[in-house]
Amino acid sequence: MAQGDSDMRKKPNILITGTPGTGKTTTASALAEATQFRHINIGDLVKEKNLHDGWDDQFDCYIINEDLVCDELEDIMEEGGNIVDYHGCDFFPERWFDQVVVLQTDNSVLYDRLSKRGYSETKISNNMECEIFQVLLEEAKESYPEGIVVALRSDSIDDITNNIATLTHWLTTWQNVP
Repeated sequence: MAQGDSDMRKKPNILITGTPGTGKTTTASALAEATQFRHINIGDLVKEKNLHDGWDDQFDCYIINEDLVCDELEDIMEEGGNIVDYHGCDFFPERWFDQVVVLQTDNSVLYDRLSKRGYSETKISNNMECEIFQVLLEEAKESYPEGIVVALRSDSIDDITNNIATLTHWLTTWQNVP
């Protein structure tokens, strides 16, 4: 789907990214419900469709096969109306997204969320470092045009509610101007 192809989309696509524990799935699910867009949780998709190259014992997760994921999503993304939820963003084609949202969370809040998930200290430490050094925000800025990347706070239910309202407004006012 080249730039000309994205002009044919009737609805935009949004990527919601951020360190694990920042509220991506909560935000994406609520936004999908509010807008009737399709929520695509990449972690779930990888498990359901076997789009991985095995298990990483160190990080206690699947090693996703980025090519298989992109092949699986290509036609769906061309249609528009998708909210993609994943903690990475640099392997998705730039042309897929009209808005890239990087959720950010205060370190103390993030630590508590990750601990409650039962993450190992190594996994918590790795994710905390990613958040402290804003790894995913930098990845998004390097991978997508400056005008479509936005960072939003996600420390509380109020933040998530405000983010959903902001993104719902953006979705309803989006116009695909060639």
